[in-house]
Amino acid sequence: MQTGAPSRTVTRNDVKHADPIFENADTGGRDTPRALRDLTFPEMERLLVADGLRAIHARALWRMIYRDGVTEENVARLTPPLRRWLAERDALVNGTAPGVAADIRSSDGLTRKFLLRLGDGQTIETVAMGYPGRFTVCVSTQAGCAMGCVFCATGQMGFSRHLRPGEIVAQVLHARDALAEDGKSGLRNLVLMGMGEPLHNYDSVLAALEIISDTRGLNIGPAKITISTVGVVPGVLRLAEEKRGYKLAVSLHGATDAERSALVPAGKRWPLDELIAACRTYCAKTQRRIFFEWTLIAGANDTPAQAQRLAALLAGLDAHVNLIPLNPTGGFSGSATSGVAATEFQRVLKSAGIPSTVRQRRGIDVAAGCGQLRTERGRVVVAGVSA
Repeated sequence: MQTGAPSRTVTRNDVKHADPIFENADTGGRDTPRALRDLTFPEMERLLVADGLRAIHARALWRMIYRDGVTEENVARLTPPLRRWLAERDALVNGTAPGVAADIRSSDGLTRKFLLRLGDGQTIETVAMGYPGRFTVCVSTQAGCAMGCVFCATGQMGFSRHLRPGEIVAQVLHARDALAEDGKSGLRNLVLMGMGEPLHNYDSVLAALEIISDTRGLNIGPAKITISTVGVVPGVLRLAEEKRGYKLAVSLHGATDAERSALVPAGKRWPLDELIAACRTYCAKTQRRIFFEWTLIAGANDTPAQAQRLAALLAGLDAHVNLIPLNPTGGFSGSATSGVAATEFQRVLKSAGIPSTVRQRRGIDVAAGCGQLRTERGRVVVAGVSA
């Protein structure tokens, strides 16, 4: 993918009315026309040309949407033909802008959770996390999730629909603008670890990431973006072939099929031998490291013997293990491993030559931690309280 590179001139001959940018979205909200934030830069050029404008107008429109902001003042600076075009297409401009159902700040001041309401009433959650000199935003890719991981609040709520590209992009824009209102900048990293399974919504997710990483706009580079998956093997293999440059994180949580499937039902669909083979293919084709996620649950998957099995499973892979003490959710009775057990688990991995990190816990008091994001139809759940 080449983002920010000069594109060739687009002519009317390039436009085909069967192009999906002229059709209704196929990922939920089926009667909702696609919005400008759903479009990659080349798609935006084609749309303008199809409506009789020059492709060069896409640069000014793109800059307004992703850098300067869609305000009356900025619209007034556009050329008259582009202003008239926008005036006739308000739904395209604002079609993916979410409403704010809640804006919750953690007690440590480092985490902020946004509960956003989409055009069809679905609600999703987005989290901004502060670190020294930078911010990371965690975005959702689906309303709900079909993977059913037993310890994950999103998995417990079930699946509603996929998000469109613009609904994913809008979360990043909202987080950036909300931080700017607080006088904060430095939104540099993006993790697709919110609600939903990114590789279950592959096309919309990859379109959104092309928009987000485009150097003419938000400009969050591929190396600063992490796609997390429970192990959707066809998606991992497709990423391997396409060599997009994003980081990949794979949730394991168990080193045998029986242990893993008890926590991650998707393990029954894609057993460990298939998943690890796909990971080896990914590493070989992309020459990139894979991050493996392991939620540490007391008495379930935190023993030294399980650490040894994990090390054997990952032998020969360019791997880094992120150890995540379980965060509490109402639908799962397990508890986080002790600090002593986590240290011993990490020691076993280190002795086998597998690097690992115990992830910092953030936003637990506002249910913004890993595995805690959840909304329910008709109401929003905020740290266990309905709003």
